[in-house]
Amino acid sequence: MWQTVVSFSVFAFITFLIVSPAFATEYDHKYQPDDPVTLWVNKVGPYNNPQETYNYYNLPFCHPSGNAAQKWIGLGEVLGGNELIDSQIDIKFQKNVDKSTICEIELDEAKVKQFKDAIESSYWFEFFMECRFHFVSIMYWSSSIQFCCLFFLLSDVVSFGRWMLNTSSDDLPLWGFVGELHPDKNSDNNKHVLYTHKNIIVKYNKNQIIHVNLTQESAKPLEVGRTLDMTYSVKWIQTNVTFARRFDVYLDYPFFEHQIHWFSIFNSFMMVVFLTGLVSMILMRTLRNDYAKYAREDDDLETLERDVSEESGWKLVHGDVFRPPRNLFVLSAVVGTGSQLALLVLLVIVVAIVGMLYIGRGAIVTTFILCYALTSFISGYVSGGMYSRNGGKNWIKSMILTASLFPFMCFGIGFVLNTIAIVYGSLAAIPFGTMVVVFLLWAFISFPLALLGTVVGRNWSGAPNNPCRVKTIPRPIPEKKWYLTPSVVSMMGGLLPFGSIFIEMYFVFTSFWNYKVYYVYGFMLLVFLILLIVTVCVTIVGTYFLLNAENYHWQWTSFFSAASTAVYVYLYSVYYYFVKTKMSGFFQTSFYFGYTLMFCIGLGILCGAVGHLGSNLFVRRIYRNIKCD
Repeated sequence: MWQTVVSFSVFAFITFLIVSPAFATEYDHKYQPDDPVTLWVNKVGPYNNPQETYNYYNLPFCHPSGNAAQKWIGLGEVLGGNELIDSQIDIKFQKNVDKSTICEIELDEAKVKQFKDAIESSYWFEFFMECRFHFVSIMYWSSSIQFCCLFFLLSDVVSFGRWMLNTSSDDLPLWGFVGELHPDKNSDNNKHVLYTHKNIIVKYNKNQIIHVNLTQESAKPLEVGRTLDMTYSVKWIQTNVTFARRFDVYLDYPFFEHQIHWFSIFNSFMMVVFLTGLVSMILMRTLRNDYAKYAREDDDLETLERDVSEESGWKLVHGDVFRPPRNLFVLSAVVGTGSQLALLVLLVIVVAIVGMLYIGRGAIVTTFILCYALTSFISGYVSGGMYSRNGGKNWIKSMILTASLFPFMCFGIGFVLNTIAIVYGSLAAIPFGTMVVVFLLWAFISFPLALLGTVVGRNWSGAPNNPCRVKTIPRPIPEKKWYLTPSVVSMMGGLLPFGSIFIEMYFVFTSFWNYKVYYVYGFMLLVFLILLIVTVCVTIVGTYFLLNAENYHWQWTSFFSAASTAVYVYLYSVYYYFVKTKMSGFFQTSFYFGYTLMFCIGLGILCGAVGHLGSNLFVRRIYRNIKCD
């Protein structure tokens, strides 16, 4: 039964991935005169708290008559806290609309209080104007929730195919504030005013919508018993901007392409040159002299005895350096998971560069989740091979930990945040169906691939191949200076990698927490590659110093030395929260530090795995040519 379900899921997944381009051809983004254009209302919330969002109709705005259509949205959009509802405002392509009434709002005490609280908290709202697509997704709530979730999953695969072809249903956003505070001449208090007129300006090129803009007028004071006419108007303007350039207006070129960005890349590149030179010096000079001493075969006995008596440092621990580390199954799991995350981030960045994922709502999140599931083979392969090479016996335990470590860490943090969002009634709360979808992705794609990778890794790369034989009795570790202890080496190891990504962290944080659209994935690719190189070089240097101190516990030290980069990123996030943002309240604070913790855990595992693998290659290289007893 289990094999049948897995086979069907994989077959359906591959089938939809292949046929997704066929669906994509139906998305032509083209209108005919007088075709209806849908204006979707999305969410509303405090401007300074990006994640604290609520349904637009939580405020007493004009509700659509009857059952308003709700747009089908993908997995990434749901996780991003979107909920699109048809506003039922009458808009037709190329047809101007003079001032028309949407509805009338009779203000009572409760409504006035809601609006005033929203205005005092600088509430903003988000609309989307449909860019036209002909393929209609329908939600089939059958008696089998598994079918519903499988449909949800496959719909996301279709969306992923459209994003890859740059033909997605990328609706254009409109933003506005609910109202504002006006100084009251008759008192010391400010007067709350509500915007009652929405002027929508739509630019089009032939039969395609290029740009939309929203201006608000007719600010009316909020008074109990007053009736407000909520109105709108639409003006269509022709433009020469092509459809391919429609999103340029949302991109902040001066911010992302400032000279400081280029300077940070140059600075990081120089750091790479310095560190690679340092590692090369260690390998080519220090180790070469040691090798030459061991390679002399024509020395007399006296000279050889003198050289042996002067031996010190890394050469003395050759009988213990390949001793299996403590908690081998845990180290194998985190190194395997980190290897997968490194490949995953590289893959997502490349896809973002090729497919311009910043255009589609939730495209990055959906791509990340799907690619994570599909790259699970890597984590199993690396973990299984490492565990078997070091003599591990309980490979099933290691495999289960590898497959579930990072997802269940994220689930734990997400569960706490989701509980907070449910209590607040926020759109940031993840629906139960979405949770089931993510679980099915893990259960039917990620877990089986991790199992397959583990089996392949144990059989193809699991044979022990240590250059030196491990001695039966462990060698005692001598007392050394405080700065050569594993804890200090671990904490110092993350400074330079953090310095190489420090500037880029500012741009990434600003994009996520301050309404900037991040689009410079070429910069991100360069910074990521620099991070990997710097991490490997720094960890190798730290490992060499540790072995010279005759401490052979380099496995976990090399991992933590690289993973400590995430500690500095988290400390930077604390500084960013208090200095660069105006966030407030328990809800937003929880989401900020919860999401940042999730990000830093992933970053730490990624860097730790890269550092450990680099140190492993280094250690094997330096012990390969010495004479091991």
